[in-house]
Amino acid sequence: MKLSDAPQAASTDVVTTLLTGAEIVCHAMKAEGVEFVFGYPGGAVLVIYDEIHKQSHFKHILVRHEQAAVHAADAYARATGRPGVALVTSGPGVTNAVTGIATAYMDSIPMVIITGQVPTYAIGQDAFQECDTVGITRPCVKHNFLVKDVGELAETIKKAFFIATTGRPGPVVVDIPKDVSMASAPFHYPSTVDMRSYRPTNKGHGGQIKKAMQMLLSAERPMVYVGGGAILGDASEQVTTLVKMLGYPCTNTLMGLGAYPSTDRQFVGMLGMHGTVEANMAMQNCDVLIAIGARFDDRVIGNPTHFNAGNPTRKIIHIDIDPSSISKRVKVDVPIVGNIKDVLDEMIAQIKSAEQKPNGIAAWWKQIEEWRAKDCLKFKQSDTIIKPQYVVQKLWEVTKGDAFVTSDVGQHQMWAAQYYGFDKPRRWINSGGLGTMGVGLPYAMGCKFAFPDADVACITGEGSIQMNIQELSTCKQYDLPIKVILLNNRYLGMVRQWQDFFHGNRHAESYMDALPDFVKLAEAYGHVGMKIEKPGDVEGALKEAFALKKRLVFMDFLTDQKENVFPMVPGGKGISEMILAEDL
Repeated sequence: MKLSDAPQAASTDVVTTLLTGAEIVCHAMKAEGVEFVFGYPGGAVLVIYDEIHKQSHFKHILVRHEQAAVHAADAYARATGRPGVALVTSGPGVTNAVTGIATAYMDSIPMVIITGQVPTYAIGQDAFQECDTVGITRPCVKHNFLVKDVGELAETIKKAFFIATTGRPGPVVVDIPKDVSMASAPFHYPSTVDMRSYRPTNKGHGGQIKKAMQMLLSAERPMVYVGGGAILGDASEQVTTLVKMLGYPCTNTLMGLGAYPSTDRQFVGMLGMHGTVEANMAMQNCDVLIAIGARFDDRVIGNPTHFNAGNPTRKIIHIDIDPSSISKRVKVDVPIVGNIKDVLDEMIAQIKSAEQKPNGIAAWWKQIEEWRAKDCLKFKQSDTIIKPQYVVQKLWEVTKGDAFVTSDVGQHQMWAAQYYGFDKPRRWINSGGLGTMGVGLPYAMGCKFAFPDADVACITGEGSIQMNIQELSTCKQYDLPIKVILLNNRYLGMVRQWQDFFHGNRHAESYMDALPDFVKLAEAYGHVGMKIEKPGDVEGALKEAFALKKRLVFMDFLTDQKENVFPMVPGGKGISEMILAEDL
């Protein structure tokens, strides 16, 4: 049966048409509006792949490694707000995918991962390419299912998409044994599901919202702290409106960049371990703090004891869809559980109708401007050696700040966050919670599939790029004109920086002394390669690369080997205990 022939039944209809499990998977993908499935075939999923081959309602993207499949699906979800879908086989297919699943879990990304499994009668028998998928993935998924009855498959997939995309989003695994894929059952895809054990709260408590507004409007040193949850909840417009109405300073976390426009004067920069002086000092010294879709991560506030003891009278309002994230690391005064967008709409309405208006905070802004005057992101330009910060600045200029920017993990990630000004949400795609090296290129693939006409740049390091560099082959197969910006300092840069600061300059296994010729490597995959060694050539190379609209261009920028990321908060310290470049 072709996918177009599937019965279009309401959830209450009884359907007698029999479909195999593999056909049910394809019909479910169609019903969910899936656009792309990223995957890699294998024995346990060949029946599903055969059905995918027969249909035309969604496209399968063949990656070169299962980890990349999940990363690409993850990026598609981050960039579009729709759930990403990946398909892998049993055994090593699953274990290869776990890093991608854990990456999505840590950053609360909505995904459904279909995994193949050995036949039900072979489960637990150490069969060929068998692993305990449910057991292995349980710590790093929002939920997982092992489907042993084909009659339960359709409803299970519906539940998977529902769980993945509601409440606090996250990845859901559906493990399907091969005999279930081959067995048949009446097809019934429900339009809705109701799960007594899973009913997330969406509407914030009215009394708590009113209390929060009274506290916020009375503040003398207020601060708005916005995390990735505001982006995941599509609440960037509400965040911007609220901050503008209040006239208060705003900071974004690494995952929240773009939730409030970085070029606006009220934005005081990213906060945290590599945040600006003005953001960290304002966060530490405010009298009322409103946290929106953020979780007081260790990379954001540093040592929670220091954060609390340094300002014991600070009042904290915390809005989050996930009640378990509230008062988890920092005790808050006004918790509000609910959909961020809806809560902020109510807050905005209350400001418009309230007689009380925001306090005048001229003195507070004067203090913030004094901190901002330190210009903590200033770096010494060179006429002879390329500074990595300069490359990112020029990338922002050439792309007019409108590109999708993906990154791997390390120094280059922090420079991208600091120097590429994100004015829009869902344009900054990186691994925040797990800190996964190797995500940059497959992330760029996922973005390019989602938005084929947009500029997509992958900022990476010579260590990270080699972890999934095989995906240059995928990019060639699907003609993905991504621009790879390699900030090549011939070190595992962040490792080297920590070794310099805290390990007596002993560079234990951080020097990359056997690097390939990246230009030739890119050309071997059929792409354009460039090597840039002089600061005067940076801007021209970027312009030339982005002018090649139909080609992937791999730009190898040889950068200063000794450049460090500043400001920096050492591990275990508080966010006001920053090391600045000027201190060394």
